[in-house]
Order: sequence, then structure tokens, then C-alpha cells
Amino acid sequence: MGLPEQKEPKVQAPDNLFVPLKESLHDAEMIAKPSISYWKDAWLRLSRNKLSMSGLVMLILLIVMAIIGPMITPYSYDHQVLTEGNLPPSLEHWFGTDNLGRDMFTRTWNGARISLFVGFMAATIDFIIGVAYGGFSGYKGGRVDDFMMRIIEILYGLPYLLMVILLMVVMGPGLFTIIIALTVTGWVGMARIVRGQVLQLKNSEHVLASRTFGASASRVIRKNLLPNTMGPIIVQMTLTVPTAIFAEAFLSFLGLGVQAPVASWGVMANDGLSVILSGHWWRLFFPAFFISLTMFAFNVLGDGLQDALDPKLRR
Repeated sequence: MGLPEQKEPKVQAPDNLFVPLKESLHDAEMIAKPSISYWKDAWLRLSRNKLSMSGLVMLILLIVMAIIGPMITPYSYDHQVLTEGNLPPSLEHWFGTDNLGRDMFTRTWNGARISLFVGFMAATIDFIIGVAYGGFSGYKGGRVDDFMMRIIEILYGLPYLLMVILLMVVMGPGLFTIIIALTVTGWVGMARIVRGQVLQLKNSEHVLASRTFGASASRVIRKNLLPNTMGPIIVQMTLTVPTAIFAEAFLSFLGLGVQAPVASWGVMANDGLSVILSGHWWRLFFPAFFISLTMFAFNVLGDGLQDALDPKLRR
């Protein structure tokens, strides 16, 4: 027979070993960290990105100078003084003059107005058409979505610059023609992005709740879907603007853009390239520099916005 099991004596903890924490009702309900909205959190993350903030500062300075730059000097963009042709940068002409004696500083910032106007107008039109088309296609789905996407694929398969050049040749050069030509197929990328976002969100709880209460399709898209897709839309717009600016400069460089005496960066670069071997470097340097600076600023800002508006990176 085995020995009887011995039970271990129970040890009772003294009453004063565990003391409840004394906490007032106010302290218990106090929020340790304030709530931060989605857009405020995105701004805080963007502000910590030094490269993107430098791009934003560059764009603000470019826009300000495009507004006030032509008014700083006493010269107009088409004022010709033939005896002062091809003068280098000086205290009188900060960016020098061209072969007709026109002030390059005034023409550079007047060209900035045209280039930025084309970029922002192209992005705005792409936003309106792309959001409406892609949102409706993604929300409807089924055969409607299939048919609308086939149209997108046909347009997406056409060479972009070739289409633009053909339209410019048919419609004739001009500022209005450039904007129309850039937006004929430019909205396709925006439409595809919006459609993909809508397809992900249209079966979420808040969208189903709105549809249950009888909200129309346009209201659901406008109130429930689009506000939740603004992040990718804003990023796409920041990338559309430099693309349109570069396309305008390229068309003006080929002689299909705005016509003389109107100045744009592309026209000025085309004029400066023909005399670069003559030692008149400033005529090509300044328009090419500001085209590159604008492209760089928009691209680094777009990269920063893409990270800042990504909900997966939100803390």
C-alpha cells in the first residue's frame, strides 16, 4: 500500500498585499492621446518628409513668381529692343535677353503662367471625366463595367503623344487646342484608378447601409465612395500636372504649341537650342531649368502624398 497523499497547506495572502488603485472618475475617462483625423494625420506624415516638403515649397514659389514675376520688371514679354539682342544676364536684364531684345526674365515667368495653366487645367479635366467614368463603371459592375472597360482598353492602347500630335495638326496650334489634345486620352489613368478603388469599397458596410436606406447610385458614389478614394485621386493629379507640363513643352518645342509672340517654356527652349552653340547659354538654361524644377517638385510631392495618404501606414 502507498503512503497517503499529503495535502499542501493553503497559504492565505494578507489583505494588505493587493491595494486597489485610487483613481478619480475624471482620470479614468481622460483620453491619453488626442484623436487625429485622417487628413491631419496625413499632413503630419507629409510634413515629416523633408524632400516632399521641399517640393511643396518649390511649387508655391513657382506659382507666386508666375503671378508676380512679369510685374516685377518694367518690360513686357513681347517688348522688342533690337539693339539689345542676346545680352547676357545683368542687373538690368536678370535672365538676359533673346535675339529680339526681349527680356528673358519676364518671358520666363510669363511662360510659367502658360505651362502651369495647361498642367492644372489638364489635371482638372482628367479629374472630372476620370472620376465620373471610373466611379460609375466600378459601381455598376457587370456588363456595364465590362463594356466601359473595353472602351478604356482601346483608348489606353493608342499612343498618347501620337494622338496628341495628330489632333494638334488637325485642329491647329493654340493654347485651347493643347488642353483639348492632352485630355482626349489623359483621363484614362484616372478612370482606372477610381474604378479599382470603387470596386474595393462598394460592398463595405457603410455603402450597403446607404443603399438599404434607398440612396441613389449618384448619392452613394458622391457621399460614400469618392471621399474614401480621394487619397489615390490626389496622388494621381499631382502626377498628371507635370506630365501635362512636359507634354506642352514638348509640343511647343516641336512648333505645335502656343505661337509667337506668346512665350512658353517649350517655345523658349526651342529658340534657345538653335543658338546654344553661339555661346548664348542663358536662352536655353532658364526655361530648361524651370521645366526640370517643376517636374522634380511635382514628382517628389506626389511620392510623399502617396505615402502620407496610404491608410496602411497610419499610426
